[in-house]
Amino acid sequence: MCIEERRNELWREESSLLTGGKPCPFRPGPQLFLSLCLSRLKFPSDLDELRELAETLKFYKQEHYGYVLLLYCSAYLYKQSFAIPGSSLLNMLAGAIFGPWEGLFLACLLTTSGSTFCFLLSRAFGKQYVVHFFPEKVALLQRKAEENRSSLFFFLLFLRFFPMTPNWFLNITCPVLNIPMPIFFSSVFIGLIPYNFICVRTGSILSEISSLDDIFSWGTLAQLLAIALVALLPGALIKRYGHAHLKVDGLDGDGRDQAGRHRKRR
Repeated sequence: MCIEERRNELWREESSLLTGGKPCPFRPGPQLFLSLCLSRLKFPSDLDELRELAETLKFYKQEHYGYVLLLYCSAYLYKQSFAIPGSSLLNMLAGAIFGPWEGLFLACLLTTSGSTFCFLLSRAFGKQYVVHFFPEKVALLQRKAEENRSSLFFFLLFLRFFPMTPNWFLNITCPVLNIPMPIFFSSVFIGLIPYNFICVRTGSILSEISSLDDIFSWGTLAQLLAIALVALLPGALIKRYGHAHLKVDGLDGDGRDQAGRHRKRR
């Protein structure tokens, strides 16, 4: 479907709401099409909304690539900088709109930049609030960071590969732990590559699938195999290194002290 056909289709949908289902004699121009697209823009909350938004932005990208890129980057940095959940859907949106490789580059760049902005905001304004609202989690992470101070980069990499605490919580807590900015930046960029790759590839596959036959094509199966390898291989390597060189005993899926909870039960 070309951009002109998409304009007419979107115009028919919107004008029917205004005219009670009757055809409208006017044809939509570029500016009107832009306003109709903007009226439908919102952060996706499920896969259906993701596909609809990706379809709209892909058509608009054909004529206004720069605007779509600016819109996507701004939305991503907003969510990441203020620790708003939902990065997985935005990563999938990158794959659907920009393709697997350009989408992966954007996701890695924006994830790292947004996390760094979140780190700076927390360091400037949020340290006391983080300690006040999450005292036990902060104390545990502080103790583990001190125990692994000699291999701090690999400790943070371990936490990114195996998110015992959510990524947004690590972003706002690292200033409290006195993590140097270069170590934080590099651990985010490298540690989230597998996660970003999985999300972006999934979004790219979803945008290409229109029937069950597409799911079982050789191309799709090869991409799914690549996703599985990226998900398993780095995690297995860092886990092996972690057990040999890092002190991470006591962390559970919520970032709380398992040993402390066992002592309380006794």
